[in-house]
Amino acid sequence: MIEGPCQTFVSDCHVRVAAELISHAWDPVVLSALRLGPTRRKELLVRIAGVSDKVLTQALRRLQARGLVARAPETGRSSAQAAVYRLSPLGESFANGPLVQLARWAADNQAALADASDRRPSLGLTT
Repeated sequence: MIEGPCQTFVSDCHVRVAAELISHAWDPVVLSALRLGPTRRKELLVRIAGVSDKVLTQALRRLQARGLVARAPETGRSSAQAAVYRLSPLGESFANGPLVQLARWAADNQAALADASDRRPSLGLTT
């Protein structure tokens, strides 16, 4: 176990490395969706409301490159659309460990997080 906090400005800080795994907004959502078991991309699109096909594809590629997700052709099907995505052992340890704890913390502190967001100063941007 690593003792103590990261030293200031250390480029290989373990906290930074772990935080990079969820630095893209949809990556932790995809990992959470895959906790339910191996899934085809089209099914993930349905399971993850609000994600576009392009963004899901990018997230899956990024998570594969990081070794968190594995892709395999579905048995008996040759189409690329039939590929099945699943958590790798590394992905399972991350999704079922720190990611679950982060989700639990966010749920437990939802009201306080919303209040803090409401108090955040406006940047003066208009839509």
